[in-house]
Amino acid sequence: MVTELKVGYAFVAGDVLHVGILRLLRFARGLCDFLIVGVLTDEAVASYKRSPIIPFDERVDIISSLKYVDMVVAQKSRDTTETLKGLVNDGWNVELLIHGDDWPEIPGADYIQSIGGRVVRTPYYTLQSTTKIIDKIRGIQ
Repeated sequence: MVTELKVGYAFVAGDVLHVGILRLLRFARGLCDFLIVGVLTDEAVASYKRSPIIPFDERVDIISSLKYVDMVVAQKSRDTTETLKGLVNDGWNVELLIHGDDWPEIPGADYIQSIGGRVVRTPYYTLQSTTKIIDKIRGIQ
């Protein structure tokens, strides 16, 4: 692990890769030297929206292959707190929790702030989403 670098953490479902995900990760990587991305497990995604189309292992492989991403971890809950605690316990000095500005509250914000880090909200890309892609394929849009 490289602790002298500015480490950021972002998380995604990563289901059906689209430009909104790429923009989030590119923006996040621009804020830090090392970007760790939590990919939500199938169960974590299903806890707040429809189940993912692409299985977890495949989503991890896709997100891992992106040039903006330095490391991928499994995120087992919509709340990043336990994942962040695990990273910190492993010696990672995570300074930034990065998420789109579409959520009024960012899960894990209290924890990252309690360890001296901060939350950064990225501009949410509204022109594309997995749901919009699915609706277009289904002829709904």
